[in-house]
Amino acid sequence: MTPMVALTPHDALLLADIQNDFLPGGRLGISESDSIIPILLNYVRLFQAHSLPIFLTRDWHPPDHCSFKPQGGPWPVHCVAGSPGALPPSSFVTPPSAHVIYKAFNQDQDAYSGFEGTTLDQHLRALTVHRLFIGGLATDYCVLNSVKDARRRGYDVCLLVDGIKAVNLQPEDGRRAEEEIIRLGASPIRWEMLGT
Repeated sequence: MTPMVALTPHDALLLADIQNDFLPGGRLGISESDSIIPILLNYVRLFQAHSLPIFLTRDWHPPDHCSFKPQGGPWPVHCVAGSPGALPPSSFVTPPSAHVIYKAFNQDQDAYSGFEGTTLDQHLRALTVHRLFIGGLATDYCVLNSVKDARRRGYDVCLLVDGIKAVNLQPEDGRRAEEEIIRLGASPIRWEMLGT
């Protein structure tokens, strides 16, 4: 029997980087990443129904960001602030009450974690959040690093294993990232464990 997870008033949803450039056809498109949008929307609707906070991180890069290949970084130009590629797809409809956290907006500083150089931690503490349900893109970069920072700051974490996809520069990167996330103390969960 599938163990059930009950939401509490101290829970929040954190979804990383659901942006056009990370979806198939985008400048840094992740294979099959569009397949997680329906399940993530289920989580969004559930947290909204329980009046629980929802946070969405977004890469928001300047056009000459240090992570881009023309500047010597590892990635193609992607998620340039204000560009269509930096926006969520039209299918990812989220409530106006969701908090958008912009990251990696300084030219000379990369930031994979939603906590790095942002006000995310202050928002969570002001809302007395103790546990984060984390999903999104990509498992092996922004999800992994957001979980690391959340655990360092003392948050409990549930990893939405049915709501993540990996870049997989190496074929096993996503699997290794999930294993590391669980080693850090996160609980792997799926939609059916939350019920309604």
